[in-house]
Amino acid sequence: MTDNENTQHPTPDQLVQILSVERIEDNFFRGIETPNGEGRMFGGQVLGQALMSAIQTVDGGKVNHSLHGYFMRPGDATKPVLYRVERDMDGKSFATRRVIAIQNGQPILNLAASFQVQEEGFSYSTEMPEGIPMPEDCMTEKEMVETYSGELPDSFRRFMRWNRPVEMRPCQPMPPFVDTPVRGETYRWIKTKAQLPDDPNLHRGALVYASDMGLIGAALAVHGINFHTVGMRVASLDHSVWIHDDFRVDDWLLFCMESPWTGGGRGLTRGRFFTRDGRLVATLAQEGMTRQKLP
Repeated sequence: MTDNENTQHPTPDQLVQILSVERIEDNFFRGIETPNGEGRMFGGQVLGQALMSAIQTVDGGKVNHSLHGYFMRPGDATKPVLYRVERDMDGKSFATRRVIAIQNGQPILNLAASFQVQEEGFSYSTEMPEGIPMPEDCMTEKEMVETYSGELPDSFRRFMRWNRPVEMRPCQPMPPFVDTPVRGETYRWIKTKAQLPDDPNLHRGALVYASDMGLIGAALAVHGINFHTVGMRVASLDHSVWIHDDFRVDDWLLFCMESPWTGGGRGLTRGRFFTRDGRLVATLAQEGMTRQKLP
């Protein structure tokens, strides 16, 4: 489980270190704590480390094409995480793994992942939305903070001062930059600030890490509110990613997000990742807790 207001992120040059899990037994791995972290661990870090643990147990040229995770307890950013991998199935074309992330003797995440040998087959995908400004034509988050400086809560200003490993450029103002409901699909460009090695598995892990950034915000935005609205308690509950093709996370990807439903203290969101040249490379879905407790 992850509460974005109270989580810390590594710096750009620490992302590879974060995703480089250490094998300590045949099916056991250790992921480091968040460098200089405090409070709750970012859920994308646990997801990324869990996937990288599973990857180390799969051979035969199989690559991850889907994962489904449930956050059960908040992670502690000051402590490492133990990952136990169950090798459920190794077939000729597919393999499946289950991963339990453990801190303080208790599971904090359950992850199921599937791997496939890359092959040719029928091919179709939806097209990239038209009329989206290129990242060079979008304001950086720092520029947006300066533009809307008089309307932003202090907690959001503090959050924006963190030197996160992923750069984001919104294609349109979202809460807290505006306080009106934002409906339908919204867009932002993302990429890692640092260049990553030429390892497709690492780029998959980095995408999973970044995919936990912003989806719950889309569920809040339909109501014109955000993480920093008074009384908000927000956390990821589950997270699913389907990876369709190879990509680089150190080049710009268009992150499309929408929330088709909110209710009962939860919000459902969907997302898509496109490369600059219009390839759909990943689809995702997430449900998050969206509670507001006023004084």
